[in-house]
Amino acid sequence: MRKPILTLDWDGVVHSYTSGWKGATVIPDPPVPGALEFIVRALDRFDLAIHSSRSHQWGGIGAMKRYLRDHYAYLGGCNPQGGQFEFDVPEWWRDFICANSAMEPWEHETHNAARLVVKRIRWPLFEPASLISIDVRALTFAGTLPALDTLASFKPWNKRPPPEPSHAT
Repeated sequence: MRKPILTLDWDGVVHSYTSGWKGATVIPDPPVPGALEFIVRALDRFDLAIHSSRSHQWGGIGAMKRYLRDHYAYLGGCNPQGGQFEFDVPEWWRDFICANSAMEPWEHETHNAARLVVKRIRWPLFEPASLISIDVRALTFAGTLPALDTLASFKPWNKRPPPEPSHAT
């Protein structure tokens, strides 16, 4: 049975995009908090596709794949250039590594799991028809078109001012 397609936009959904556009192959910022775990967990329930304006530009898909491989390897305590770090591996990532790898030593298992995640993701040139699409610059249509002033003042989550702290009594 086929899984439903879930499409994620890259900049602002996976890559935090705090530095703005630097080119299709330049991805300088850290992942959005929780994005790496979300991707791993989503692979069990969805046919996951990652799409970006980078996707159809030379080197864009390769840069996104390298970015994810490196960040997953780092989570596993491994430097993408080789060697290991000393820190705790998140439980969700350790579980994925252990369930999907049969190599030794740990560094090889971590890199193998990182490659597996990237391989299981679809990397289309153009946004596919999806059951669900998560994009930083999209609104959900609920049957009524928004006011044009609302659209003109739209800001993605990472460009809005932080919310005011609540003062519970």
